[in-house]
Amino acid sequence: MTRFTMRPVGWRPRLAPVDAATATPAQLAALEACPPAQRRSTYFLTLAHDPGSLGERGALFTTVMYAEGGLPFSEREYATAIVSIVNGCVYCTSVHAKRFVDITGATEAMQAVLDGGPAPDPRLRAIGDFAAALTRDPQAMTPAAIAPLRDAGLDDLQILDLIHAVAMFANANRLMQSLGDSLVPKSSQSS
Repeated sequence: MTRFTMRPVGWRPRLAPVDAATATPAQLAALEACPPAQRRSTYFLTLAHDPGSLGERGALFTTVMYAEGGLPFSEREYATAIVSIVNGCVYCTSVHAKRFVDITGATEAMQAVLDGGPAPDPRLRAIGDFAAALTRDPQAMTPAAIAPLRDAGLDDLQILDLIHAVAMFANANRLMQSLGDSLVPKSSQSS
């Protein structure tokens, strides 16, 4: 049985979220810098207590995950799902695994990874192996660690995009896990 799923997972904060109806202008501006679908989520409303860092984080997230060029969006989502698995962030894994599947339709490939197996596609396997290794031990990264990415066809910009996504999710997972708890529905705990 895996604890990771593509089904929706809830999240319960340990700090009271900011009330959007009474938020300060700075808090509202920071929320506006976040991805539109997330602006009123409990998580982002919790982060809005510090509007300066939320505004910067929202802008960085949007740039890293949605910038044109470089690594395809689907592979950014795949990498962030892998980082989230390694970090044990059930909520982020569910969101980014589902986004990967929504973009690619590769449900079986993602389910294999959620179940602890490798990706069946060699390019995804190289991306996932690198993302996991960088997450586990950034100090161990050497030019040799990048060689499998080049062998899988990634160019310099794609490799840099991958590193940005992995590094950003090291932070994102820690924030989510420190500020609250993932709430996995009972029916999702076995898939």
